[in-house]
Amino acid sequence: MSQPDDPAETPELSPELPPDFTAAATMLENRLKKNAAHRQKWARRADVSCYRLYERDIPEIPLVIDWYEGRVHVAERARPNTDAMTAVEHAAWISAMSGAIVRALGVAENLVYVKRRERQKGTRQYTALAQSGERFEIREGKARLWVNLRDYLDTGLFLDHRPLRLRVGAEAEGKRVLNLFCYTGAFSVHAALGGARSTTSVDLSPTYIEWARENLKLNGLEQSKHRMVRADIVRWLQDPVVAADRYELIVVDPPTFSNSARMEGVFDVQRDHADLLWRLGALLSPGGVLYFSTNFQRFKLDESALTGLVAADITRETIPEDFRDERIHRCWRFTKTARP
Repeated sequence: MSQPDDPAETPELSPELPPDFTAAATMLENRLKKNAAHRQKWARRADVSCYRLYERDIPEIPLVIDWYEGRVHVAERARPNTDAMTAVEHAAWISAMSGAIVRALGVAENLVYVKRRERQKGTRQYTALAQSGERFEIREGKARLWVNLRDYLDTGLFLDHRPLRLRVGAEAEGKRVLNLFCYTGAFSVHAALGGARSTTSVDLSPTYIEWARENLKLNGLEQSKHRMVRADIVRWLQDPVVAADRYELIVVDPPTFSNSARMEGVFDVQRDHADLLWRLGALLSPGGVLYFSTNFQRFKLDESALTGLVAADITRETIPEDFRDERIHRCWRFTKTARP
């Protein structure tokens, strides 16, 4: 088992485990076997190679378990009773759950990557947990993408956006595409493979910009048609040269909150989305489409920002079948009113 935020080896599963740990491990193993049998059949039919297997199905086991082409990514969610455990007890609990995953899915221990996920604030959300550089290719539709299950809290691919990525790829032919807060560029790759005339990917993180560049290269995509821009997006959009450009398709998936040291001020999606949408609406060609997504569950759309845009809430269409949590994100499709 790999545990990126703790370089020490996790203790082996012991027969001396407390009874509640053993019972929980048995419950997880049984549930995972059942879920895996169902998901594997669905994945073959849907031609999906990376998918969610378990999402806090059992309240006492607050794990999120994802399958990445033979490797398993496990995120432990914070819970009240975790604080009641000692460090030794928690390590034993993690070992018990990892053992259940290994038995249920038939994978080697070193292919199970366990992370502790808590609410991240400020720059902590971007901090590397390790520096192994251990990446591998996965397939998503026409695309090949690099993922890294060890070094960061996230893997380089948000599985909940799979339906929207495929949708963008299907709609991109012949269009100029703008991908803001581009992360590792998966939307840009799908758009490019879908025949986009050009793509522009913008993010503040040099790590993510380089990752996006590597993803494009992995798919043999011509770099001259697919531009990478490292910039503070709020300031970048205020540039008169940028404001003069036009795009037929825009994708924006901003963070809920960010106060990165590399940006001026603080970005708050609830407070700042109206100005963001207003500026993006100005960049859209008549008849163009803007996809806006957020993971902020209490988000309320400010409709005063929608002058010249027709909004459609497409959230239900963009939640993957393998996700239990239908509140994982909210998503809108905005269309710019064509000139008469």
